[in-house]
Amino acid sequence: MENKLKVYKSDRFDLQEVSGLSLFLYPHSIHIFAKDSNGSNSCIHSYSSFIADDLDKLILSDPLLKNDLPVNVHFHQSYFILVPGVLFQPMEEAEYLAFAGEPETDPFYFNTALDSNNLQVVAGISGKLKKSLGIRFSEINYYHGSVSILSFLFKERFNLIDQEILVYSFENNMYAAAFTNQELAAFNLFEVTSQEDILKYVMILIQQLKYNRNHVRITVLGFDPALNITQDWGKSYFPNFRIIDPISNQNYTHGFKNLKSLNLFEVNWQFS
Repeated sequence: MENKLKVYKSDRFDLQEVSGLSLFLYPHSIHIFAKDSNGSNSCIHSYSSFIADDLDKLILSDPLLKNDLPVNVHFHQSYFILVPGVLFQPMEEAEYLAFAGEPETDPFYFNTALDSNNLQVVAGISGKLKKSLGIRFSEINYYHGSVSILSFLFKERFNLIDQEILVYSFENNMYAAAFTNQELAAFNLFEVTSQEDILKYVMILIQQLKYNRNHVRITVLGFDPALNITQDWGKSYFPNFRIIDPISNQNYTHGFKNLKSLNLFEVNWQFS
């Protein structure tokens, strides 16, 4: 595993005072947030070159992962599906995920309730990945990566207009959510490699939901340096376009610097 580690930490960071971890596994990177007893972030280890198959090696080498601590693990991957809460049945995860693509090898399934149990986010990982985590950690909570984005959107729903599309792009992927009259109308993960791809999927949503292009508000969450979406670019296609940083539900101990350079949604908002 090529080591492309960046460390962000408090000037008072003490490894012995870490009481929990949050791991965010992206398609090609991993970000480890160390938290103190108050839930504040005290250190972040960010690996910009990473694949899930290397997790067992990382657990052996990264200092933040060497102790058995409670850990929340979030997986940004395409193998997931949203199920209305009234239709969700435990033990039926494999059936729901049949619509999400090929199953993982020896799959382990998990789900998260959102929006007062009106929505279940169902996902799965390989048995190998679960085993790698279970060897080190005895208390693990599993989440799909979208739950942080969705929980933020449900929190902010009453600040949305009647037609709103929100996107978060990262590592050649993009979450896109559409809200009609402040109710979730569509949500998916798309592969994107260019500004044109983002425009394509936004236009598809506008057409499918019969939105008015001159009225719908397009909101980009954060900044993706690879695609370099700018206010001028967005305004050239949509009169009602904005780029915002998510509000924050995260606390940091004293001395953190350059966090914005991570360009990571979870720096500001994490599901809890």
